[in-house]
Amino acid sequence: MAARLKERFNNEITPALMQKFSYKSVMQVPKVEKIVINMGVGEAVQNSKVLDAAVVDMQKIAGQKPVITRAKKSIAGFRLRENLPIGVKVTLRGDRMYYFLDKLFNISLPRVRDFRGVSSKSFDGRGNYTLGLKEQLIFPEIEYDQIDKVRGMDIVIVTTAQSDEEARELLTQLGMPFTK
Repeated sequence: MAARLKERFNNEITPALMQKFSYKSVMQVPKVEKIVINMGVGEAVQNSKVLDAAVVDMQKIAGQKPVITRAKKSIAGFRLRENLPIGVKVTLRGDRMYYFLDKLFNISLPRVRDFRGVSSKSFDGRGNYTLGLKEQLIFPEIEYDQIDKVRGMDIVIVTTAQSDEEARELLTQLGMPFTK
């Protein structure tokens, strides 16, 4: 699956982007550099077992072991102390990244309730795209009976594109379902 998307990128998408943006070299064509999946688990402050469940879910979704993120500052209002574990994140590159993209575009996003496409306004100005999901149940690896709580996550697609227009075209060519 990942090889198919990677092959399509090299054979179809690269020439199309070179023609559209009139690049002189293949090295100017934007590529997907990495994907960062982040799941904030704020209730881990009271119950550390919640973090273990989040780690298991993230490992099933991403296909690799996540890193536990820790609080940088103490915030009394949230009962949060510095260095307390408050989330999990995974950085995907290479074949795992392409496999995840393919799964996200073709299987998971269409499973979102009332799905009409993702917003094309979630670019950061430097060619990176951020997507927020409300529940982890849209991924086929997660079984409804096995989860303890519905958790959301942020998915950041980091590209080498110089502008949002280039990144939008790259993601559209890869198969991202933007709203019309």
